[in-house]
Amino acid sequence: MVVLIEDSHTQALQIAAHLTQRDMRVMVAEDGPQGLRLVTGMMPDVILLDLYLPTMDGFQVCRRLKRDPETANIPIIMLTSADNEDDKARGLEYGASAFITKDEYAIESLMDALTYLHILAG
Repeated sequence: MVVLIEDSHTQALQIAAHLTQRDMRVMVAEDGPQGLRLVTGMMPDVILLDLYLPTMDGFQVCRRLKRDPETANIPIIMLTSADNEDDKARGLEYGASAFITKDEYAIESLMDALTYLHILAG
């Protein structure tokens, strides 16, 4: 199961559609606090986390999840529309397993990351 924390309804639908085609169950949260509640309630196999969220950004969400022993081992893949090396380094420093830029290759990169993390069969 995947928890997708994404404030763009359109992007959440697009990502979820690709994942459900691969027989994955997807739960969507629209902001950081909702995402934290969903993760702790569902204990997913992986978290897909937008970087720029209202109320609490993806860095804050990632840091909280990685500090909590209950959720610390759940892989987090950060997604962002910005191609910024500082953001990437910061996300990885906070414990993200992967950092994907939302570009024309984002879905392919996401599927590759999920396969690498053994969430999807290769």
